[in-house]
Amino acid sequence: MDWPFLLDVFYQLVAGVPLTLQLALLSLSSGFVLAVLVAALVASPVAPLRWLAQMHVEVFRGTPLLVQIFLIYYGLGQIPALRQSFLWMFLREPYWCAILALALNTSAYTAEIIRGAVQAVPPGEVEAARACGMSGWLLRRRIVWPIALRHGLPVYGSEVILMIKATFLASIITLTEVTGVAYKLISSTYRVLEIFVISGAIYLTLTFLLSLALSLVERRLQAHRSV
Repeated sequence: MDWPFLLDVFYQLVAGVPLTLQLALLSLSSGFVLAVLVAALVASPVAPLRWLAQMHVEVFRGTPLLVQIFLIYYGLGQIPALRQSFLWMFLREPYWCAILALALNTSAYTAEIIRGAVQAVPPGEVEAARACGMSGWLLRRRIVWPIALRHGLPVYGSEVILMIKATFLASIITLTEVTGVAYKLISSTYRVLEIFVISGAIYLTLTFLLSLALSLVERRLQAHRSV
């Protein structure tokens, strides 16, 4: 095996890890904020708001992420009013287009995770809390949200892992994260197998460390059950 070549490839691919993590972190954090709003609107008694939230979920869950990236990166530039607005200084950059697409995509899935986690809260727990005088904000903070967090965290952990892997699509619009660096190396060396094996190992390491961290958090949240 050509160890010097493999080591050089590894160092070059690792240089793309910060951008990969940056894309994942920004898209997940902004997507989570949007997901909370969407999940609240799905449960809204105002029908137009509820329909709008449901349409958001269906559109971004029902279409491929790659198509969404292309529509945002190439499609938004076809709107003259948008090109003349202050938003264009962000949307003309592939970096912000990738974050926007990833955030919108994950917000749809996360909104459903939040909705399912809240619905999984046992009604008896809520009724018992109300019998003790809890209501409104206190009821949500003490009962609903902690229980929903325990139910939703394992599923959301899978969504986080999927989004880290989904960042490879940002390479399609010229961003040099791990896969973008891999494409450049392949175009100059034509050694596809070694480069993709190393890039796959890097993604595997990232997702393994994340899975380990999430399992520790889950164990911490479930600690009261082992007492």
